[in-house]
Amino acid sequence: MDPQQFRVGASEVRPAIRLQWRPPPHPRPKELLNMRTALSQVRPFLAALLCVAFSGSVGQAADELPPTPKRDGISSRNVVFILTDDHRFDAMGCAGHPFLETPHLDSIAANGTHIKNAFVTTSLCSPSRASILTGLYTHKHRVIDNNRLVPDGTLFFPQYLQRAGYDTAFVGKWHMGGHHDDPRPGFDHWVSFRGQGNYLPPGPKYTLNVNGERVKQKGYITDELTDYAVDWLKERDDDKPFFLYLSHKAVHSNFTPAERHQGRYADEDLSFLPTGKELSADKNTPRWVRDQKNSWHGIDFSYHSDKGLDYLYRRYCESVLAVDDSVGRVLQQLKDMGIHDDTLIIYMGDNGFMWGEHGLIDKRVSYEASIRVPMLMQCPNLFDGGKPIENVVGNIDVGPTILHAAGLQAPEYMDGQSFLDLPNDRDADWRKYFLYVYYWEKNFPQTPTQFALRGDRFKYITYYGLWDTDELYDLQTDPDELNNLIHDPDYKSVAKEMEDQLYAMLGDEGGMDIPMNQPRGGSNNKRWSEQGGSDAADFPKAFVVEEPINRNAN
Repeated sequence: MDPQQFRVGASEVRPAIRLQWRPPPHPRPKELLNMRTALSQVRPFLAALLCVAFSGSVGQAADELPPTPKRDGISSRNVVFILTDDHRFDAMGCAGHPFLETPHLDSIAANGTHIKNAFVTTSLCSPSRASILTGLYTHKHRVIDNNRLVPDGTLFFPQYLQRAGYDTAFVGKWHMGGHHDDPRPGFDHWVSFRGQGNYLPPGPKYTLNVNGERVKQKGYITDELTDYAVDWLKERDDDKPFFLYLSHKAVHSNFTPAERHQGRYADEDLSFLPTGKELSADKNTPRWVRDQKNSWHGIDFSYHSDKGLDYLYRRYCESVLAVDDSVGRVLQQLKDMGIHDDTLIIYMGDNGFMWGEHGLIDKRVSYEASIRVPMLMQCPNLFDGGKPIENVVGNIDVGPTILHAAGLQAPEYMDGQSFLDLPNDRDADWRKYFLYVYYWEKNFPQTPTQFALRGDRFKYITYYGLWDTDELYDLQTDPDELNNLIHDPDYKSVAKEMEDQLYAMLGDEGGMDIPMNQPRGGSNNKRWSEQGGSDAADFPKAFVVEEPINRNAN
């Protein structure tokens, strides 16, 4: 069957994978107001009806999903996927962090593998999560920012697991459109909240959505989500394979550690954090990057706290500790059930986070600290532990890998590929380049639309709607991406090859169409003019000439 023919959870058949995407019509402001008023009045009734209708609609549509043929000789395996928010690639003990203690994460690396070069399609919560669930690059699933809703007809890989007889559960942060937290297709069991959620309940009436019912949040969210996940494991049907998706709010800002961990790293030396002083026109640092150092998301503009970068970073690290505790509790529960060694466990972050690299405190951008994430995988009965994987793996590969563990082939429309065999076959044929995109948000206007190609050795970055220098980095000799080689004649052929490949990948299914969204809330377009804030950067040095030799030259 053609995958464009399917839509799950509806009585009508509508396109799910669009070869030529066009933005859906949006209601006008007055219509939105009326819709929201009406929804607020009927939501209690909708919540009650949802649980009754939801399982039936999914079951009815299961036979209409694109085919996922069985893999020969592979039986269905239990799978646990744990996702965290803004957890950067090196914030683990096993990644060499100078003081952060993550014994349970480290145990997954020791008993399984540390996938050291894991990346996301867009370093932003919602687009990354959509790529995980769909197996698609951002320009195809079209969840381009944190406000964009999932297009009608979008298919999530857990729906294929349901069809194959799996029990499926989602516990935690969903976020793809914060307008509601109702159960989504693909999951039999559901625990979530709207948008970012809260580390601690903001009031006595604040609730979570548990299978369509409002249940009060009781305490610290990392621990509470773990409670729900472990309880589900205890109560599930032993006769069916299961898939658990535990999606933490942590360690997203505002960084809030559990009370038991507050102050753990108050006295640690943070002199290793970057300062942004390495930015230089002589090294072809783009002008917009040098400008942003003194604006929202810049290191000179501490937007989350007046206590400084060190305070924020300590809180960030302390927030990771409860996540590690959570992982330990899940691992112990699997041991108690006697299925630990035969269960596939994958841990990853939804995007990275900059702590002063290139003068930034943010994600979004194409640099390593932003797009590179922690990824760990174990299944002792499937592969031996302790050997890291160096291949460039992406969040688009999570769905195909979990389907592989279930004994299923991924549907043909997915961009990702399974990495389940890599621990046992490190010479397997693998991708040469991974595509990264970020689309400009008016809410955060300092960061431009950008496209990047990440290979094993080189990274190429280009910008749209901004006259500035492109970037090329040799990651073997320059892992911190400080020496831009884009104007070095010795690397001209490398830059050209990667540019051509980038546009070839973008040209597939609408990647050359630049989307636009109406912003929500105010625009964070601030600059700091006092207390030593730097002036705007000079015009990009590479584009400055002594005289206009050819006024018409490109």
